[in-house]
Amino acid sequence: MDPNTAAASTQALSLAHLVLNASWVVQSILIILLLASIASWTIIFQKWAIFRSAWKALDRFEQRFWSGGEMSQLYHHVSGNPALEAGAGSIFCAGYEEFQRQRSKARSADALDAARRAMRVARMREVENLETNLSFLASVASVSPFIGLFGTVWGIMTAFTNIGIAQQATLATVAPPVAEALIATAAGLFAAIPAAVAYNRYLHDVDRLDARYEVFMDEFTNILHRQTPESQT
Repeated sequence: MDPNTAAASTQALSLAHLVLNASWVVQSILIILLLASIASWTIIFQKWAIFRSAWKALDRFEQRFWSGGEMSQLYHHVSGNPALEAGAGSIFCAGYEEFQRQRSKARSADALDAARRAMRVARMREVENLETNLSFLASVASVSPFIGLFGTVWGIMTAFTNIGIAQQATLATVAPPVAEALIATAAGLFAAIPAAVAYNRYLHDVDRLDARYEVFMDEFTNILHRQTPESQT
């Protein structure tokens, strides 16, 4: 093969050249996948920081909670400390505030039920904050391969159209649209795989944190129950 011809073929099949000279449909698909990938990676890094902070806040609060001391002192310490008033700390403050509010005007059992409901609401709020934007990662993970597949189908259709127009199947006729199709497939996988991995990992972290919050709620409820007059008689 003539070196000049080989160089021209290499340039014609380069990635940048194929993308810039692709059909408007394939270019639109690549832009959509690029934007989805950028958004998903932004969410991935944001959620990594959020979950890292949530685990640290939980460890700090539990260490402070089980170190002993009066509940009132712990409440004043936690409620004024942003590093502790998150996650389990928020659940603790909600339960303690409601228990003290209801304790003076209701039976102890009713106060415990009210505190339990307040803690459940606080827990649901914390879990909801952790789950924010995870649905977007799930959508990118599930939809991106199909968007890339549409680009693949379009590229194959273009290849067959070129064959029909040229009346012959040559490399110059088939290679560019087929290469565009493969690029669309790769772009769909590039956007989907990190989103799927991150979604599964973060969903597992949500379940683990939620389980820890639930255990704390049970333990704190037992502590409040032991402080009621009925349990001391």
